[in-house]
Amino acid sequence: MEQKIYPSKISGTIQAPASKSVVQRVLAAGALCNGTSILRAFTSCDDNEAAKSIVKALGATLTENSRVLTVIGNYKGEQANELIKLHCGESGLSSRLFAPLSLLFSDDIELTGEGSLLQRPFTVMEKPFQQLGVKFTSNNGFIPLRLEGQLKSGHIKLDGSSGSQFLTGLLMTLPVLNGDSVIEVENLQSKPYIDLTIEVLNDFGISVENKNYERFTIKGNQQYKVCDYTIEGDWSGASCILVAGAIGGSIEVTGLRADSQQADKAIVNVLESAGALIEQTDKSIKVSKVNLNAFEFDATHCPDLFPALVVLAANCNGVSEIIGVNRLINKESNRALALQTEMANIGIKGDVNENVMLVHGGKIKGGHTSSHNDHRIAMAMGAAGLTAQTSVNISQAESVNKSYPAFFDDLKSVMIN
Repeated sequence: MEQKIYPSKISGTIQAPASKSVVQRVLAAGALCNGTSILRAFTSCDDNEAAKSIVKALGATLTENSRVLTVIGNYKGEQANELIKLHCGESGLSSRLFAPLSLLFSDDIELTGEGSLLQRPFTVMEKPFQQLGVKFTSNNGFIPLRLEGQLKSGHIKLDGSSGSQFLTGLLMTLPVLNGDSVIEVENLQSKPYIDLTIEVLNDFGISVENKNYERFTIKGNQQYKVCDYTIEGDWSGASCILVAGAIGGSIEVTGLRADSQQADKAIVNVLESAGALIEQTDKSIKVSKVNLNAFEFDATHCPDLFPALVVLAANCNGVSEIIGVNRLINKESNRALALQTEMANIGIKGDVNENVMLVHGGKIKGGHTSSHNDHRIAMAMGAAGLTAQTSVNISQAESVNKSYPAFFDDLKSVMIN
């Protein structure tokens, strides 16, 4: 599917979609309860649907009414002795979160997926699973994965350089095992997402001790408690909408918590650094256009912001410096290369020097672009179209279904010419 965005000013209000980072965590927590949890303000996307299918395969019952999702967990602390197959779609978080957690329900798990997930490595899991007593079999480091055995509490060493998703899975799994556990982590990336995980765990009655993101101490024999939980809006999905406000007029986005633990809340700091006008309340933010100047920002712990930041930089005076290119390789696309290619297609120069991208502000020409089947590239190209000299055409625009299916409808609803 192709989307075409014409040069336009924007003005209006948009409700942020539910944070898929939160949705997948609270679905996992709800499945580990023995009882009914209520998840409010739910919205659907491909990754959330993948997580729903997984918790149902693990024995939870789900019902949905409007934006309220009811999760009836049936966890009784017993492992089935049968193969359970879990399909993760293209969700990196679901695949890494539910890999350890699913072993609480069965001693034989097969994890599969599709699309870009087939190209994302899982080798970081092998040694920790061995330390926990689980046989790990992969397709040369890629899915499908086969996990066999009974999880045991213990002392784990983990390489965190590729991200925090697998650590999230371990932190959500180990508290219900018999016996205490310790996880030692080296070079942890995406630290704010661990804060988010611990916040969700606390809301469901689970405690974890975090010492400088290097050592996590987890008491065993804990029990998840049912929860009535309101899902916050998604700062990741909203980032391109907020950038659109900064470059194209004015936009208010509701449902975004000012005290959120989401890593991509950092978009506010970047917008302020670039000179955008920000008005923020506890649950909404308004961004308005003013003269924008080049900025410097380290996106190492919030790499999903990179596409939005590149579009913001393209509309700034001067050359902006964005750190964290190394975190872009194993995403839905090679985002660094995709961003360089597509921004060049519409007249913007981006230089990569090791872990840094330098984006030269200038005139966006417009033209044909590809999302590379990457939802965040598609959204970034949509925002870029607002200040182009001619329309920006985006192929594979349906990729936004992964996280924010209504993105283009929402963007067009606030375009005023």
